[in-house]
Amino acid sequence: MTYRSKPTQTDMVLDYLNTHGTITPLDALRELGCFRLAARIKDIENRGYVVPRRTVSVTGKKSGKLVRITEYGTPRKAHGIL
Repeated sequence: MTYRSKPTQTDMVLDYLNTHGTITPLDALRELGCFRLAARIKDIENRGYVVPRRTVSVTGKKSGKLVRITEYGTPRKAHGIL
């Protein structure tokens, strides 16, 4: 993607998803400095995309407990949006 000025976090999340296929909140924070991934996903959906999501269970490194996180997938253009 080409930008006229500095890319927004929404642009960076969209590019990341198209390049890597999935993103988690921790990926977004570490790789993009984006603390509010769910809000950026909503912005992407407001642009006319459908973003698949699934809940995955992972073991927390510090606690050793099972935690659930949301993983977002590659967006696709929604059909039938006016």
